[in-house]
Amino acid sequence: MAGVPPTQSRLTRTPRPDRTAADAVPFPVRVAAAWAWRVVVVAVVLYGLGQVLAYFSELTVSLFVALLFVALLVPSVDFLDRHGWPRVVATLVCMLLGIALIVGLFTLVVTQIVYGFDDLADQASAGITQLQTWLSNGPLGLSNSQINDYITQARTALQANSDSIVSGAVAVGGTAATLLTGSFLVLFFTIFLTWDGRRVWSWLVRLLPAPAEAPFDAAMHRGWVTLTSYVRATIIVAAVDAIGIGLGAFVLGIPLAVPLAVLVFLGAFVPIVGAVVTGAVAVLVGLVAVGPVKALIMLAVVLLVQQLESHVLQPFLLGKAVSVHPLAVFIAITAGATLAGIPGVLFAVPVIAVANTVVVHLVRGDAALPPGLVKHFKDDGEDDDERTSDEERRDADEAAARRAREDGEPPAPGRLDERAPADDQR
Repeated sequence: MAGVPPTQSRLTRTPRPDRTAADAVPFPVRVAAAWAWRVVVVAVVLYGLGQVLAYFSELTVSLFVALLFVALLVPSVDFLDRHGWPRVVATLVCMLLGIALIVGLFTLVVTQIVYGFDDLADQASAGITQLQTWLSNGPLGLSNSQINDYITQARTALQANSDSIVSGAVAVGGTAATLLTGSFLVLFFTIFLTWDGRRVWSWLVRLLPAPAEAPFDAAMHRGWVTLTSYVRATIIVAAVDAIGIGLGAFVLGIPLAVPLAVLVFLGAFVPIVGAVVTGAVAVLVGLVAVGPVKALIMLAVVLLVQQLESHVLQPFLLGKAVSVHPLAVFIAITAGATLAGIPGVLFAVPVIAVANTVVVHLVRGDAALPPGLVKHFKDDGEDDDERTSDEERRDADEAAARRAREDGEPPAPGRLDERAPADDQR
């Protein structure tokens, strides 16, 4: 090989028999490939899970809504339980109070709409006339012909989309039956999960492999604390928004102030987007009913309330319990709306908040986790299961002790030494 160039010598060199083609792949490439196929598997599993949840969407949405109600009711039920109330009675009392509050609020809103519709129609007519005058004599300086052209275009667009509007109304009518069924499912899930949810969770945890029970249970406990904090903080923030904007609408003489306040309260459960949409509705009602000047004042009130919510209430109430960046919140809401519509928008933020908490504590393996739901919560119904488990462990220990004595080995220290004499006597 003396006359062969060095490069050619390397190319024609006989490969080592103990090396394979896989050994020639650089280690970073192998790591990337290992990550890639695992990510693909996880993505496929998540996609399949999403398809299953979408197929049973009525059941899934009802269960998620019930979990939000359970997170709101459980602290009150636990308080009554600690003070000697039977848990089933405490659950029923809290449920009845919640239903009475919802029905009373709905009745108030419907009453306000029915009695305020005539006033709204009169104020809307006067407001439209005032708006036309402002468009003509204001800074825009539009002529009457231009204004009439815009009105004609709006009427034409409304007539052109009348089929879509009618089909949408029919869809809403068809959804009423689904909504009624979903309401009964939510009521059923809420009652049983509030009353006996601990045993349900204990059963689910026992389905996991034994080494995974404790860390998963503890991490999910943290996730449940996050969900409870989120629901409680959202209720308070929504109430402050509704009171502030509703009071502003009442002072400015905008009709339907109470229904607007309820709309703002419901919209606050969708972070960022809900506040913008409901605030815009309040401003538009003010523009049509009381004119542009008071509408601008209403806009200032909405912005003030939203700034108070964003910079004072949410950081103070949520704190580190729901540590999700606003960009992640916006992306989650957009993705939820694309994948699941209105339910996706409603559940996007609590889902990513709980997932963030669970994944962080599972990955970190935090030893300072609080006791999990299985060990932290005890009820009388679990005594039989625990007694059965103790008997099974005792029988297994006794069998191991017998085998050790038959093999001539010393028994294991601890409880086996204590049970050995009893076994010999038998």
